[in-house]
Amino acid sequence: MRHEETVCTGHQSLEVWKSPDAVEFRVAGAVHAWFHRRRLLTGLAWDMIAAGALLGHSHPPRTVLMLGLAGGTSLRVLRHLLPDADFTAIDIDPEIVALARKHMALDELDIDIRIADAYSWLAANRRTFDVVIDDIYLAGKTDVFRPQVLDANLLAHLARAVAPGGVLAVNLVTGAGHRTMQSLVRRTLGGRFPVLRTVTSQDAMNEVLVAGGAVATRGRLMGYLDRFADRADRRYWSRLAVRRILPRALKHK
Repeated sequence: MRHEETVCTGHQSLEVWKSPDAVEFRVAGAVHAWFHRRRLLTGLAWDMIAAGALLGHSHPPRTVLMLGLAGGTSLRVLRHLLPDADFTAIDIDPEIVALARKHMALDELDIDIRIADAYSWLAANRRTFDVVIDDIYLAGKTDVFRPQVLDANLLAHLARAVAPGGVLAVNLVTGAGHRTMQSLVRRTLGGRFPVLRTVTSQDAMNEVLVAGGAVATRGRLMGYLDRFADRADRRYWSRLAVRRILPRALKHK
C-alpha cells in the first residue's frame, strides 16, 4: 500500500493508505477502517461485529443502529448479508464520513447517517432497533480508548434502544491496558441481560459481547458461510468463535 494523504479532522489525525484494490484509514498506527473492492472480511473486529448482529432472536434483523461509523466496514458486511435491512449510524466526525464517501464507497450502503455525539444522541433517542452496535473508540496518542464508562445510565439508554428480541453488541479491545474496561463491561452487561455471549476470532485483539434475552450460537453464523464467494472471506468467517459467558465467570473478573 502507499500513503495517499494525512487528514487532521476535529477528532483525530488520519492517514489514508491505498493499493489498487484496497483502502485503509490508519489512526495512531492502527487500521481504523478498511475497504476492498472484491472482499468483505478481514479476520479482525469488523467481522466479529457483523457476526454479533446476526445472533438475536429477531432474525434476520430488520433494523440496525451503529454507534461509531468511521468507514462503515462492519456495515458493508451486513449490507451484503442483510440487503433489505434499514441501517442508522451515528458518528461525531463529519470529516471521516466524508473521507469514507470519497475513498470507501460509503454511499453504496444506503445508511441513514447522523453526525452527532453518539451517546448524547442515544440519550434523546426513543426508537428501538433489532440490533444496537456500540463501537465507540477515540484515538489517543498511543492507543484507542472508550470515551465513556458503561455505567448504569449509559446502559439504560443502550438497553432502551434494543427492541424486544433484539441484541446489543459491544466491541471491546482486549489485551494490556484494556482489561479493566473489558471486565467492567462484561459484568455490567451480564447483570442486565439474561444471555451474554462473546464473539472472537483467532486473528483479532478484540471481543464483541452480544447481550439479549436470547443470543444464538455459532451455528447461526455458519448458516451464512455460503453467502461469501471469496475463499479468504469464507476462511475468516469459519474462524469465528461464539462462547457463552456464564454468571459465575463474571464474579471472578
